[in-house]
Amino acid sequence: MVNTNSSMAKRFALSAKNELHLHYLLAYHIFFSAFFTWYIINYGGDSQGYWKFGMEQVLIRGEKSWFSYFGEGTTFILWLCYIPSQLMGLSYLTGNILFGFLGFIGIRYIFVMTAELFPTNHEILGVPLFPTVFYFLNLHFWTAGVGKDAICFWGIAWFFFAIQEYKSRWWQAALALFFVYLSRPHMGQALVSGAGIAILLGSEVKLVYKIVLGSLAGVGAILLLPSTLEALRIEELSFEALETMSGVRSAGLNTSNVGSGVDLASYSWPMKLFTYMFRPLFFDAHNFVALFSSVENLVYLWLSFFIYRNWTPEAIRDMPLFIKAGMITFIPVTFAFMGALSNLGIIMRMKNMTMIYFLLFCFFLISYNKKLRIQKVEQKIKFFQERARIKAKKLQEKRVR
Repeated sequence: MVNTNSSMAKRFALSAKNELHLHYLLAYHIFFSAFFTWYIINYGGDSQGYWKFGMEQVLIRGEKSWFSYFGEGTTFILWLCYIPSQLMGLSYLTGNILFGFLGFIGIRYIFVMTAELFPTNHEILGVPLFPTVFYFLNLHFWTAGVGKDAICFWGIAWFFFAIQEYKSRWWQAALALFFVYLSRPHMGQALVSGAGIAILLGSEVKLVYKIVLGSLAGVGAILLLPSTLEALRIEELSFEALETMSGVRSAGLNTSNVGSGVDLASYSWPMKLFTYMFRPLFFDAHNFVALFSSVENLVYLWLSFFIYRNWTPEAIRDMPLFIKAGMITFIPVTFAFMGALSNLGIIMRMKNMTMIYFLLFCFFLISYNKKLRIQKVEQKIKFFQERARIKAKKLQEKRVR
């Protein structure tokens, strides 16, 4: 992993400082794999059941073998764990480190694209957003262990990394979509649909590629729809069906057994959206993970205030394709989850897959307009320097006469 950090840094012409940050992030992420192991062993979670096959998450009829677990959702994670866990006998800590490596690779994809494609940096209270945001606790905690979260985060980041250079990396996008869809079908559906819309809207994409790639994305979305509906256990993709599903799941999560549950049914739609995107805040924190998350959510909230002031058609036009696709994926996923998740712990876990793209969207708008302001200042300086040069030249000519 250290060697691939160096090769990625060289390939994308990262500075020595940014290459060092990749090594720091790797060590930081491995620490979280160990911490994730301790946390799950002491406080419980599906992750350990996935690795040790100690829970009957799915019913397997007949003789159990590797391919008897192949399928969508939970079965796919069991399928991934079968060889290293059941055949090789690796420990749960090793499993978390292996899955954690995938989560780190996802973080590295986004880090490299941000370093390469963002025009300038931005500071909050003297702290630069890049690379600080890549040290956020939730970004590492939920992607550091066995489970769907690490696979989905890695797959989504890999998919966006691939479509940023779609001509040469299209096969990587297809492979990444395979992992995301089999882990969480609805995320795969949102991903391919969001990428299709981003490609159609992208000014950097030639018309012939828009037609071909947009058509492929449309066909893919249609083909994936039946199994997505089956995974969500709804009969049709409509606001009424999603509202019914959200009500059922929200009621299941808002029980006396859930320490961080909120009464989502009594909230208005704006309050549901605020809860999903910006809570827990400090007054919601019920443990140290939620406390750290509240700091991150304050950053999200603060950056969201800059959207209106910095939004321009030019900024959207020049925005990297991976952020456009990320935001177009983020919006429907947010609207689907904000009505279904009434537990702040699960909200932190689920929004981790796409929230980084909202943060980078805000960050890019700020840095793009900051770059324009710097360019205007530089143009003014050049203008006055030129005027001063002409004036000095005329003065010199007068003296010569």
